[in-house]
Amino acid sequence: MKVSDVVSFLNGIFPPENALDYDNVGLIAGDRNQEVTGIVVSLDLTSKAIESAKSSGANLIVTHHPIIFGGISNLTADDYVGKTLIRLIQSGMSVISCHTNLDLTDEFGDLAIAEKLGINYAKPLEGAVCGVVFDLNYNDCITLKEYCKEVSKRLETSGIITINNPDNYVSKVFVQGGAFDEDSIDAVVKAGVDTVISGEIKHHICVALDEMGINTVIAGHSATEQAYLPKIAKVLSDKYQGIDITVNYNNEVSSIL
Repeated sequence: MKVSDVVSFLNGIFPPENALDYDNVGLIAGDRNQEVTGIVVSLDLTSKAIESAKSSGANLIVTHHPIIFGGISNLTADDYVGKTLIRLIQSGMSVISCHTNLDLTDEFGDLAIAEKLGINYAKPLEGAVCGVVFDLNYNDCITLKEYCKEVSKRLETSGIITINNPDNYVSKVFVQGGAFDEDSIDAVVKAGVDTVISGEIKHHICVALDEMGINTVIAGHSATEQAYLPKIAKVLSDKYQGIDITVNYNNEVSSIL
């Protein structure tokens, strides 16, 4: 199995043509003809992800976020991007990124977050750029304060930010991992959503949504998208049995599937 085989396989699941115009997906750096000895799945390409690959004998890293956005004029060790890419290449490794082409594949993106929140009946919200919606099936109403605690626990985030009255009630939730897309506001309002959960939401958008009676829950970009990693690892391990798949969670702890 070569790096090019994994590129083709992932392109079949997350078509590159689905990526947004600004994005950079696919094989970002490395040798497509190299035989794969193991795979690390990580949210970002970092020094710790590379160390995780070294320690597990892997030479391919699959990330969500691409390390290169747009063009670069040089590749030196003077900055984080150059230093990390030089280290990757010197280590004989390659990196593939599945970013917005994954975000727009709900099963591996926002539905994965909903599942981590304990919801297995969420559905993509029609009219939203991406994101899923669901009703909370509580016998009694739950307050925003209580629900924020639950979200924090389930997503294993270090904290939650909200500008809303903690005594507001939560019943219909919209979830989008990473950063909330403002172009989804009309669809959220039309659907009768009362709470939006995302990794990042601009303050003026939080204020605008609050004026519309909609709560905002900011759970952290990384915390929301960590939910994607086991899904990516599972599909790779099912396809390439016998290859060690390592998941680099939170850029700290790694686990072998």
